[in-house]
Amino acid sequence: MNIDLHCHSNVSDGALAPAEVARRAARNGVDVWALTDHDQLGGLAQAREAARAEGMHFIDGVEISVTWRGGTIHVVGLRIDPAHQTLAGGLAHVRSGRIERAKQMARELKDSGIDGAFEGALRHADNPAMVSRTHFARFLAEVGAVEDSRDAFRKYLVPGKPGYVPHQWAELVEAVGWIRAAGGAAVLAHPGRYGLSAAALDALLAEFRAAGGEAIEVVTGSHSPEQYRQFGAIAAQQRFAASRGSDFHGPEEGAEFGTLPPLDPALRPVWRDWAL
Repeated sequence: MNIDLHCHSNVSDGALAPAEVARRAARNGVDVWALTDHDQLGGLAQAREAARAEGMHFIDGVEISVTWRGGTIHVVGLRIDPAHQTLAGGLAHVRSGRIERAKQMARELKDSGIDGAFEGALRHADNPAMVSRTHFARFLAEVGAVEDSRDAFRKYLVPGKPGYVPHQWAELVEAVGWIRAAGGAAVLAHPGRYGLSAAALDALLAEFRAAGGEAIEVVTGSHSPEQYRQFGAIAAQQRFAASRGSDFHGPEEGAEFGTLPPLDPALRPVWRDWAL
């Protein structure tokens, strides 16, 4: 089966509505699909209905923003109960402060000679309350300040660059706890994307496991083929389950549904014991 357990809609920072994402996943051969919007559950009902209409098995998901050692990481929750109040309340807290952060990002970009970034980012955010770096990246590409969204992150939107503004998200133990309280499995998203040293990665994985995390993403649109092998080996050595997901955000924005290789069959997939 083609299983994709990480993607986004315009309820957070994706380009398409949840039903459109479902149809795109189905057209690209996905059999089991999870919508995992950033810190949001609002697209799940529409996604679930559309997935069923397309004949896909749907997994309720979310991707939670976490502050760890002063940087941002992400934890995906799979097979969650979207109605669980502990999870919903935690996510509401995480979402607070996004608008002020976005205004500060715009001020930083203005100081670098790029004006109108706040309004520009909002034009790309179908849900203004969820305005994020991705929306700023689309604006920067739109006005020609960068070649594309990925270039925008490299030049402006990561730590040490002029458009980056830190924000206090959830603690790691909180995010994993909310997911587990809602009956879900906690998955460390795209661990190769954080640029951690070997020692820092070991520390993160140890804290994640201690908090109740059970899987790491191995095959993801944010990893290179070399990282598929690297994190597959880590999953096997440290006895984590392995997950797979495109991290789809929109057409021509990173990986497309159906284009990634399958997990190494020697790994234990996070879905192994699910009734699919």
